[in-house]
Amino acid sequence: MFLDGQDVSDEIRGEEVTSAVSVVSAHPRVRRLLVEEQRTWIEEHAGNGVVEGRDIGSVVFPDAELKVYLDASPEVRAWRRARETGEDYDAVLADLNRRDRLDSTRPASPLKIPEGAVIVDTSKLAFDEVVEHLLGLIRARS
Repeated sequence: MFLDGQDVSDEIRGEEVTSAVSVVSAHPRVRRLLVEEQRTWIEEHAGNGVVEGRDIGSVVFPDAELKVYLDASPEVRAWRRARETGEDYDAVLADLNRRDRLDSTRPASPLKIPEGAVIVDTSKLAFDEVVEHLLGLIRARS
């Protein structure tokens, strides 16, 4: 992820951002602005792009050609995040559960499985296996 030409991939996955994202994204005006930005970005790229987020297939691009809902057990997600960031597993698990609860109950763009989405449980898959599975889904639609 780039912001003004700088790679901010690590920063957007850091504790400071992840602890605040659910609270900030619960505001309807923020959600509207983000949806507009995401739609504009895809338009500027001729409809080609891979976009990820908790409401992409249900709100931002409900008519997307391919909607994939990536899932994994909370324990696996917490283990992956803790390994990636070096944070304490129990703290990460508690934060993920908190975010899931907040995101799935917020009135603006709640977290839900989009209609028509292909559900992929990645709990027992390695990163490369997930990528290969997704590429297979894309090839099948082409």
